[in-house]
Amino acid sequence: MKEIVVPELAESITEGTVAEWLVSKGDKVEKGDPVVELETDKVNVEVNSDFSGVIAEVLVEEGDDVEVGDVIAKVDENGEASGSDDSDDSSDKEEKKEEPKKEEKSEAKEESPQTDEEGESDNQADQPVASPATRKRARELGIDLSEIKPKDPVGRISKEDVEAAASAKADSGKKSSKKEEKSAEKTEFDKPVVREKMSRRRQTIAKRLVEAQHTAAMLTTFNEVDMTNMMKVRSERKEAFQEKHGVKLGFMSFFTKAVVGALKEFPLVNAEIQGDEVVKKQFYDIGVAVSTEEGLVVPVVRDADRLSFAGIESEIGELAKKARDGKLGLKDLQGGSFTITNGGIFGSLLSTPILNTPQVGILGMHKIEKRPKVMPDDSIEVRPMMYIAMSYDHRIIDGREAVQFLDRVKQMIEDPYDLLLEG
Repeated sequence: MKEIVVPELAESITEGTVAEWLVSKGDKVEKGDPVVELETDKVNVEVNSDFSGVIAEVLVEEGDDVEVGDVIAKVDENGEASGSDDSDDSSDKEEKKEEPKKEEKSEAKEESPQTDEEGESDNQADQPVASPATRKRARELGIDLSEIKPKDPVGRISKEDVEAAASAKADSGKKSSKKEEKSAEKTEFDKPVVREKMSRRRQTIAKRLVEAQHTAAMLTTFNEVDMTNMMKVRSERKEAFQEKHGVKLGFMSFFTKAVVGALKEFPLVNAEIQGDEVVKKQFYDIGVAVSTEEGLVVPVVRDADRLSFAGIESEIGELAKKARDGKLGLKDLQGGSFTITNGGIFGSLLSTPILNTPQVGILGMHKIEKRPKVMPDDSIEVRPMMYIAMSYDHRIIDGREAVQFLDRVKQMIEDPYDLLLEG
């Protein structure tokens, strides 16, 4: 009998939830066949069988949480698909029916005096083999020796086997106590409510957002951007841009280019803290927050400093489509150095974005709204304005750097011609 275990999924992902079993008990599988789909913190992954045979046991149900290394099913390499067992059983029954009844009675009479002795020997054979010291330790820990599978090929149970069984029992006790604690936290209502279990992804989002606020000294600074020139450039070039590159010229490419330029001037914003070290990244992988039905995900635009405006727009469009279709891979979500989120597409006028840890900076874009603005000559004009916000980790980024970083982004957005020439 071979075991199917939860494999190493990816760095930092140690557990998942059984989303859907792709096979059932009795199904035949080949080596490499997908048997179950797991929902992880970031994406759904399929677990394949490492063996060919028949699914003998399914040990976890859909909705159960599992960890890397957990046994989730067993495969009988010599088994046959369901259906053959029934025919074997029926043939055995027929053979038994054909046996003469007289012989059964005579055999029973001959064997009856020996049954007690045989029963005693069978009981002795079934007794687990263990030393007195091991038996004593099992009694102390409340472990039933008959439930232990010894590692010794001869079948002798050791103290280590007992200790391992006690540890496994304690772990299962902790899991059940956690479930009890969760159920105890439930509030009963007098009026009708609907309870729905949070998806693993939503649970992870909630956990990480709380962790970000607990582990980082998070602060937010604000500014506003006059979008007049950018909107003019976009209006002038969007048709030619789409004809040439096959993608629309949006705002995200401008902001991505502006962020990369500002990160080069303020490298601490492109860093992270590891223990007592500050790691300054020499690459510019920009995360772009995308909202999906299952929650917010942040796919990463790799080497954004090396991409053209068209390259950035194309990459963002492809990643957004994959996110909406649920086809993002783990590689699409790992290793970003800074994040941009755009709440403006939903109508947000102002917000304080939460850090995507371990990153130490995130830029929030917002709704473009016409507002009166005092010009350099003291005249007042109605201009399309956008509030931008930058949340940062005050542990390594001082207020001066954060304010200057955001102001540099503002300058480049308000002078997109210069940004186009440099970019």
